[in-house]
Amino acid sequence: MAPKASGSGEGICHEPPSVRSRYASRMLKVYGFSRVNKMARGNTRDLRVLWALEEIGMPYEIVGMDHPNHDLDSAEYRALNPFGQIPVIDDDGVVVSESGAILLYLARKSGKLMPLELAGEAQVLRWCFAALTTIEIPVLSLWFVNLSGGRGSQASEALQGWSEMRLKQLDGWLTHRDFVATDGFTVADILMTHVLDAGTKPEMLAPHASLLAYRARCTERAAWKKAYSAYCERVEAA
Repeated sequence: MAPKASGSGEGICHEPPSVRSRYASRMLKVYGFSRVNKMARGNTRDLRVLWALEEIGMPYEIVGMDHPNHDLDSAEYRALNPFGQIPVIDDDGVVVSESGAILLYLARKSGKLMPLELAGEAQVLRWCFAALTTIEIPVLSLWFVNLSGGRGSQASEALQGWSEMRLKQLDGWLTHRDFVATDGFTVADILMTHVLDAGTKPEMLAPHASLLAYRARCTERAAWKKAYSAYCERVEAA
């Protein structure tokens, strides 16, 4: 632990100017899209990371990746993420992929968007996993099946029923709650809101008043609006 500063300045460990400038120049890098296909624009998972960083107030720089130009297939990028997916962060050599893992890393690093005590942290972890598995898997699978021409098939009907069941259950959980994991807004809300906002058809949410109110409450936050507006200005549609 660093020594506490006194009024006289005694006990303060001063770094040489060269060391200070070297550390000051470092900034977290976010590998996010600069160009993406028209259908995906505005729904990509780098938005989850950008939203979290705006909530936290952590400085960052964006490394723009051109998906149609196959930037994600380069050897350099596959060294960061062997699956060739966005997002990835590089925090002074700490490389993290997968949006859920990145958000939990940022929450732990900053001490924000997640309670510090174990019980509160456990609830956030619980609902991060729920967003990425229990909710996202059926609704995203349904979207892919229907997109690929399987609408009306047995698989599509099964996924439709599965998705509707999970959304109804989540709606019940949120009936008397402002946020999904704790009394305050956390990274679990970023993940859950983005799954509901980007991966779920509007007509599937229409019967669920609590889900709609929850999604609206979260997307009215200034940090989301700032992140989304900057994304729309920066990211081109192919």
